[in-house]
Amino acid sequence: MSQSKRREAGRGPGQERHRGAVTLRGGSIPSSTADQRLLDSRGRGDWKTKDAWRALRILSEFVEGFDTLADLPPAVSVFGSARSGPDTAECRLAEQLGGALARAGYAVITGGGPGVMEAANRGASEAGGLSVGLGIELPFEQGINEWVDLAIDFRYFFARKTMFVKYAQAFVVLPGGFGTMDELFEALTLVQTGKVTRFPVVLMGSAYWQGLLDWLRDTMAADGKIGPVDLELICVTDDVNAAVRHIVEAEAALSAEQEAVRDEAVARTGADQQAAAEQAADQTREG
Repeated sequence: MSQSKRREAGRGPGQERHRGAVTLRGGSIPSSTADQRLLDSRGRGDWKTKDAWRALRILSEFVEGFDTLADLPPAVSVFGSARSGPDTAECRLAEQLGGALARAGYAVITGGGPGVMEAANRGASEAGGLSVGLGIELPFEQGINEWVDLAIDFRYFFARKTMFVKYAQAFVVLPGGFGTMDELFEALTLVQTGKVTRFPVVLMGSAYWQGLLDWLRDTMAADGKIGPVDLELICVTDDVNAAVRHIVEAEAALSAEQEAVRDEAVARTGADQQAAAEQAADQTREG
């Protein structure tokens, strides 16, 4: 391949791709990603010889993610466009949000890329909080932004997405594209179906989201595809302090509910033990 064609393919001098622990540059960069090779049904002939090894590689990504993030403090995942310029309203909002979350005691998790992600990481880092970036192998590598304190590079989207959910107490979603929408609706689906413990989903940039919200209410809910209560899973605000307050209050409410359940279980166990003791005493007297 000529130098010009390599540049067009995103594989010229200066280009770089991260593949797990491996860094590839120039002509060593493959033309497809690990996700593409895994999901391409046309490569079915390779399954018997290669997929067993892929399974081990996938397992290693989960192990690496779990091991690295196990000691993470309470955290919030922040999503938004990689294409937003630093002077856009959403980037300014993301930076303010990152700082406010850090001051409230939360680590900030993003996809580690540029745009809104970088702004949120910067806000958290400058406020003295922990700034986390979960990168992904893409055909056109974005790289981890300079404001990330703790970074993991993933090959597979599904392994990365698990980490966003598992280690977050909330999601905050700012204006973005397909990837942002993917994360938003996955979070809503997991909460709606009870696959994850209830946690808040906050949309920021209300003007950007208004058309989607109208469609959810006037089309999806009106047609019975979701219930009216499902719309209540989303908090919409442009106020950073309101967003953080919503997250803190939701966490406090959930903690109170869990404490009440534990107290009830302890009381029930105590009552059962007392009843068993009284029954044993009665049997002793009768004997």
